[in-house]
Amino acid sequence: QVLSLVIPSQLQRVTHRALHRLFHTRSCLFVVLHVALQAAVFGEYTWEVFVYCWELQFHLLLLLLPYLLLAGNLGCFLLCSRANPGTVTKSNAASLAKVYAYDGVLFQRGLVCPTCTVEKPARSKHCSVCRTCVHRFDHHCVWVNNCIGARNAGVFLLYLLSLTATAGAVAAVTAAFLIQVLLLSNVMHGTYLDAQGQEHPVEIPVLVQHLFLTFPRIVFMLGFVILLTLVLGGYCSFSLYLALTNQTTNEWCKSRRFGGSPHPPSQPHDRPLVYRNIYSKGIWRNLKEIFNPPTVLERKKK
Repeated sequence: QVLSLVIPSQLQRVTHRALHRLFHTRSCLFVVLHVALQAAVFGEYTWEVFVYCWELQFHLLLLLLPYLLLAGNLGCFLLCSRANPGTVTKSNAASLAKVYAYDGVLFQRGLVCPTCTVEKPARSKHCSVCRTCVHRFDHHCVWVNNCIGARNAGVFLLYLLSLTATAGAVAAVTAAFLIQVLLLSNVMHGTYLDAQGQEHPVEIPVLVQHLFLTFPRIVFMLGFVILLTLVLGGYCSFSLYLALTNQTTNEWCKSRRFGGSPHPPSQPHDRPLVYRNIYSKGIWRNLKEIFNPPTVLERKKK
């Protein structure tokens, strides 16, 4: 009985250490996985879908569109992963503190990062993975192995948009190829016999089964890419919403659970804490700020 209790506890500790090392230390594992998935998808697309579509005389620009989007995506990926997200140091902390005002709810004046020993500017946060404070901290992205902050938020948004568009383009060309195959084979107008010997017109499940038996790898890839497009599209929409409202992921999450946070000194304890986004300047100015983050001089001019 003692042994049966010790083994699960040891397994739990090992699992906890593995997860901590995976998500709380800088690692290229997810970058390698990301590149491997892209290589697998484009390998299948190149050697089968592209060749078949070329034989079916698809327009060349349509076939090359996924590659053009992939080139843009890889460029955004390199810029996003190698860029300085906006590291807060002792030399620039004072100037960065003048860029954004403290809202008194999520960000309060006078707080010092215990790790970096610098006063935290508004909208900054210490990243335990990168072990540094980041100005206008959004989140730490394991897929680019870097923090997303003031200086690379715009490139990250372009990276997400291009990645979603790349997956969508591959899915669209692949689906067009499979539909063309069905039209040329005239399977859609056929019939089949059920277990009772009754004749029925071909339905969508039968067509999918026929395609899977004929092109199993292409159909599997199409299903994966469609799922990826939907997931990325949802995340893209959320990121675009944050950009248009001048919020970060960190602020959005904190604003929904700040009820348990201590009240700011300027607010009476008997009043409920009310959060208001003071950083939004309108849709177009918010979007401009993502790609051109404000500096101290710009704020003084305003």
